[in-house]
Amino acid sequence: MKKLLILAVCSSLAFTSCVSKKKYAELEAKQQNTQDLLNTATVKLNDCLTERAAATARAKQLEERLADMKKTNEDLIQSSKELTMLTSKGATNLEKSLESLKEKDLKITRLQDALNKKDSVTLALVTSLKREVGINDPDIEVNVEKGVVYISLSDKVLFKTGSYQISSRANEILGKVAKVINGKPDFEAMVEGHTDNVPYRSGVLLDNWDLSVKRATAIVRALQDLGIAPERLVAAGRGEYDPLVPNTTAENRATNRRTRILVLPKIDQFYDMIEKEMKNLEAGGK
Repeated sequence: MKKLLILAVCSSLAFTSCVSKKKYAELEAKQQNTQDLLNTATVKLNDCLTERAAATARAKQLEERLADMKKTNEDLIQSSKELTMLTSKGATNLEKSLESLKEKDLKITRLQDALNKKDSVTLALVTSLKREVGINDPDIEVNVEKGVVYISLSDKVLFKTGSYQISSRANEILGKVAKVINGKPDFEAMVEGHTDNVPYRSGVLLDNWDLSVKRATAIVRALQDLGIAPERLVAAGRGEYDPLVPNTTAENRATNRRTRILVLPKIDQFYDMIEKEMKNLEAGGK
């Protein structure tokens, strides 16, 4: 009986032990499954958090871009308004500029007409002088220099060496020159005396300056005697300081000894002519 009781107890314990291991295995499996679900949920949660952060960042970028676009739009609107104002103002300024250019162009045309008129008179003057004085004499040159008509006369045509007394041939030539100048009352005559660089002193004359001036005044007096009003005459001496060629040979020195008669338009009258053109222009513009 005692043996049977012990056997029953052992059997009961063995059965109880078997039941607990099975349940434990089930619980352990259930726990593992739960852990797997938890891990999966955690991964998904982290993915969602990452996506949320990215979406938040994109949203912020879009908001910033939207703000920039609004600002750009406002700037464009303002620029458009300013451009409209500038365009209107620019059109007005352009119109004024065009009017100013037209006015300046007309002034230039008027001035050019005045200069052309002067050039025409100069050409006519050169033609008259060449016809009267003669162009075949190598000691007489008629030309235009910087818009000024001049007659260059060799020293031997007018004076003896070292003298300021006019020769008989000079009186003949100066008579022809005076005829042309008298026919141009709007012109003046300036006489320039030139010498070479050989030192000169004779009587009251101190040097080549004195000689060149005395020769110029002698020509001026001769022209005055030939009927040219003295207020239209100017005497100037250049001495040896405006040579045509170097004073290195006798031939060159002879070339530099000369007298030039410059036939000049009266500057005051020339400016009066331009001023008259300007007044006509202003009167026409009103």
